Amino acid sequence: MAELVPVEPFDIVVFGATGDLALRKLIPALFHRWCDGQITADSRIIAASREPMSDDAFRDIAARHIFERDPTDARRKAWSDFIERMHYVAVDVSAQGEDWADLKAALDPDEDKIRLYYLALPPSTYGQACAGLAAQSLNTPNARIVLEKPIGTDFHSARRINDQVGEVFRENNIFRIDHYLGKETVQNLLILRFANYLFEPIWNANGIDHVQITVAESLGAGERAGYYDRSGALRDMVQNHLLQLACLVAMEPPASLDPDSVRTEKLKVLKALRPITAANVSQDVVRGQYQAGAVGGSPVPGYAEEVGSDTGTETFVAIRAQLENWRWAGVPFYMRTGKRMGSRRSEIIVQFKPVPHDVVGAVDGVLHPNRLVIRLQPDEGVKLMLMTKDPGPGGLRLRYVPLNLSYAEHFEANYPDAYERLLMAVVRGNLSLFMRRDEVEAAWRWVDGIIRAWDEGQAKLYGYQAGTDGPTQAALLLAREDREWFDAIRH
Repeated sequence: MAELVPVEPFDIVVFGATGDLALRKLIPALFHRWCDGQITADSRIIAASREPMSDDAFRDIAARHIFERDPTDARRKAWSDFIERMHYVAVDVSAQGEDWADLKAALDPDEDKIRLYYLALPPSTYGQACAGLAAQSLNTPNARIVLEKPIGTDFHSARRINDQVGEVFRENNIFRIDHYLGKETVQNLLILRFANYLFEPIWNANGIDHVQITVAESLGAGERAGYYDRSGALRDMVQNHLLQLACLVAMEPPASLDPDSVRTEKLKVLKALRPITAANVSQDVVRGQYQAGAVGGSPVPGYAEEVGSDTGTETFVAIRAQLENWRWAGVPFYMRTGKRMGSRRSEIIVQFKPVPHDVVGAVDGVLHPNRLVIRLQPDEGVKLMLMTKDPGPGGLRLRYVPLNLSYAEHFEANYPDAYERLLMAVVRGNLSLFMRRDEVEAAWRWVDGIIRAWDEGQAKLYGYQAGTDGPTQAALLLAREDREWFDAIRH
């Protein structure tokens, strides 16, 4: 791993510190950056939540999540040093009480110091949290606020939240986080496209047949069932994760990789998406909900049993999207995401057009199109599927093989994870890995068209057995155009 450069000293306040995101992702991310020497000793981590408790009580809760993965003596020694910088403050963001003054007292009084406020909270409370910070004059010039997705539940709620946050913090101090943008392979997509001329001449409708984006989870709703039942797969995953991945695939080359250049090109993609309305939603969108089945050989209940009632919430969605611009005219972007699917994986498949004429005439083997497979998880990497001759006598035989770049095989495995990278980017003030306000709102405008169509009665919900890749209708979405979902795991 390349040498890590320590960041400037900072104070971070993690609101919602007793929640799942903070305990599983944020506190461990900060601890790992401490272990690698990237966080300096004069930084502070302040955990904030409604429940009254002592510093030691919170540290004990956090320690259980740290040591369940790495209980070594070295980690325990590092933890004992780390927690000297970690304190707990009880703050109810829904009320403007005296606890806000307690929070201010826990921060370094130096107002020039970098401050991070991470809102691991329901988006409906973002405005209240910002008002509380402003009331104590905690929105100092070097203060940065981090907003978790999804921001709102539709365009209007997203705009309202953005307005509320924007009254307290300047746009350049607002970091709208999507952890997918912190993944190594997602960042590498820009390098793959713009640092290798090999792809540029064919990265358009002349060379590409279609694009597939899959984010599949093997887990069910679980502890997030309360939130998830109000949200569903469309709001929870498509509006942010999948559309951001589509933007990186489809965007025009930016003038540079500075934050605004990149984000402006992504915005153009979102604005070019053909609207999905009641007139075409049944042809271009498939909704599904998992039923009882088996995942990894173990039986699992259906979604209705997990949440305790019959509900119309989709746990799966597949979309055929079109971009109305010069580069991508006629190239469908197929996106799907779901829970309780056959395996956990996130991948982008760019399928190139077939050769115009088969001159090979092989005695055995099928002539497959070239595919670029970008694996985001679990096995990060890139592979290019090519046709080659199967060596040996017996006539001309074909084999479909990958040129495979596995991150685990070619690079040191212990590079920072997405949240670690993104948190350090916030400290540095680097906005390139975060969404701009107009991006978020443009994504919601497009998704709202689907939501309105569903609300108008065009929302048929198909069942699919847990442990499969979604409803049969998702396969038909491609099959009607003589295409199929590509299983990158089998190849």
